[in-house]
Amino acid sequence: LVRQIAGFGPTHLVLLDHSEFLLYQIDREVAALAPGLSRRALLGDVRDRRRLDRIFAEERPELVFHAAALKHVPLAETNPLEAMRTNIEGSRQVAEACLAAGVAQMLLISTDKAVAPSSVMGAGKRAAELICQALDRASDAAGRGCRFVAVRFGNVLGSTGSVVPLFQQQLAAGGPLTVTDREMTRYFMTTREAVELVLQAAALARRQPRPGSVLMLDMGEPVRIVDLARQMIRLAGKRPEIDIKIVFTGRRPGEKLHESLHRPEEAATPAGVPGLLAVDAGAPDWEVLGGVLDRLAAASQMGDLDAASAVLGELVPDYRPETDNPPKGSTP
Repeated sequence: LVRQIAGFGPTHLVLLDHSEFLLYQIDREVAALAPGLSRRALLGDVRDRRRLDRIFAEERPELVFHAAALKHVPLAETNPLEAMRTNIEGSRQVAEACLAAGVAQMLLISTDKAVAPSSVMGAGKRAAELICQALDRASDAAGRGCRFVAVRFGNVLGSTGSVVPLFQQQLAAGGPLTVTDREMTRYFMTTREAVELVLQAAALARRQPRPGSVLMLDMGEPVRIVDLARQMIRLAGKRPEIDIKIVFTGRRPGEKLHESLHRPEEAATPAGVPGLLAVDAGAPDWEVLGGVLDRLAAASQMGDLDAASAVLGELVPDYRPETDNPPKGSTP
C-alpha cells in the first residue's frame, strides 16, 4: 500500500508502525522511491489511544488505511487475548481517533477468514468489520462526513507470513514442501492486484451510496494449496514428489479446509468498479455494539479469557472455533 500510494504523489504520508525495524525499512524504501515526498515515520501502537490521538491531531490525515493486525491464525489461537486486543480494540481505537480528528475516510483491510470464522483471528476481523459498518452508518446519520469501509479479500501472494515465501524457503533448502491438507483451498491474488483494488475501493467509498457496506475483491476461483506447491516445484525446474517431496502435516488450530468471501445470506453485487463487489452484511447500531465492545475490552484487559471468548461469541454469532481438526499427518 505504501509503495503504490507514494507513487501517486500524496501531499504528505505518515507511516505508523509498532515495529521499529519494519518502520525503518519502509521509511528507507519510500525515501528511495519518492525522495521529494513529505513524510513522517512514527512509532506507535493501535492499542494506545492517547498516542493515536496525538498523532492524528498533529498530522490531520485525510485518508487512513488500517492494515495493522495479528493475522497468523495458529499464533492468534495460542495468544487469543492479544489477538482480540489488537484486531478488535485496536481497530476501534483507530476508528474513534479518525472520528475525533475529522478524518474523511478510514479503510480497513479485512479477510475472507472473517466469513463464518473458525479462528480468533477471523472472528476478530469480523468484529473489526462490524465496527466500520456501524460507525459508517452512525457517521452518515449524524452528517459527520467521515466514511468507514472494510475491504475483504483472500490471500495475497508473497505477503508477510503467506505460504509462497514459506515454499520458496523450503525449495531453497531442498524440500520438503509442507502442506497441511490435500484438499485445502485458498483464494489468491498478487500484491499489485490487491493493492490496486484496495485503492480503487477507497475512491469508490467516497461516493458509495449505501452506508455500512463491506467491499469485497473478486478473487476468482480458489486454488488447492497442494497444486500451488507442485507448480512452484515445477517452476524451480524440479519434479514434484521425485526431486522435491510434499509432506502433509495436518490442519493447524483455527484453520478451515475452505474459505468463503461472503456468507450465503449476504448479497454480493457489482460495486461499479471491475473486480469489486459490495456485500450487504448486517451490523448492529453503534450504541449497541459499543456496549459489547466495552465488555470485551474489560475482559481482555483483566486477562479473563473465558469472559472475553463469551463476548466474542456474542459479537460474532457465527464464530465456530475449529476443534475437530484431523490428527497431524492425516487426510480426510
